Amino acid sequence: MTGVPADRPTVTGQDASRPWVTCLFAVTDTPVPDGVLAVTPGHDGGGPLRILEAGPLRLVVQDVPVAAFGEEALARRLDRPDELERCARAHHRAVETAAREGAAVPLPMATLYLDDHNAVRAVTAREAPLRTLLDRLRDRSEWAVKVYCAGPARTSGAASGVAGDGGPADGRSYLSRVSTRRRTEREARETALARAHAVDRELRRYAVAATRHRPQSEQLTGRSVPQLLNAAYLVDDGRRADFLEAVRRPALADGTAVEITLSGPWIPYSFARLDEVACDAREEVRA
Repeated sequence: MTGVPADRPTVTGQDASRPWVTCLFAVTDTPVPDGVLAVTPGHDGGGPLRILEAGPLRLVVQDVPVAAFGEEALARRLDRPDELERCARAHHRAVETAAREGAAVPLPMATLYLDDHNAVRAVTAREAPLRTLLDRLRDRSEWAVKVYCAGPARTSGAASGVAGDGGPADGRSYLSRVSTRRRTEREARETALARAHAVDRELRRYAVAATRHRPQSEQLTGRSVPQLLNAAYLVDDGRRADFLEAVRRPALADGTAVEITLSGPWIPYSFARLDEVACDAREEVRA
């Protein structure tokens, strides 16, 4: 995700004496109560979450130790899955705290500045696009929709060289069955993929923006069938019921065996991109 670039701290030279750097989690234009921030855990070893004022914008930040968040130390930590997960959870908690109060732009994890002044200066320089993005996200949520083939993606009978009736197969009939089965599987997949695209087109009618992510592998999904669509939709909270009804409607409407899964509402990470503010016309899919 693209956000405000970070001034990466180091632990050498003049920065070696600086014990703390400023970690920026999110930008909002809505007040966040101090009491709420005080009870929200940030990164381990850091100070309490707090707000920095940057004109009309508010930055959710935390003082974190250079010893753990200097460039080299952080790179080593994020190479460890347990540390990566711990940092990601802390980042999300802080973003979620801001988002509960109003529109918030989540920044990339480990967006670090040498001090508060540098953080405020970087955000102030991008005030206009950040305010546009906040307006875009206000009173809207992200919903994730994934579409899968509903049945097995492949069969193994033909490939095994065994005839359909259990008897041995001669070479010509075996090749014919393999060819037929491959063609049938290909046609079924193409039909299911077309159905997934149709689902996407329908859901875009109820969203203000949508994006497709790369389909996840079967190893990641834990399913033995391919994922045909991995999409996210930015939906007005006022149209939530319409969107949810639309998700339920098209699943097997034309007899195509596809399975649709829905999750959300989420913080709109997929749409909190400064580089997309300038190309809203391509992203907007207004009904």
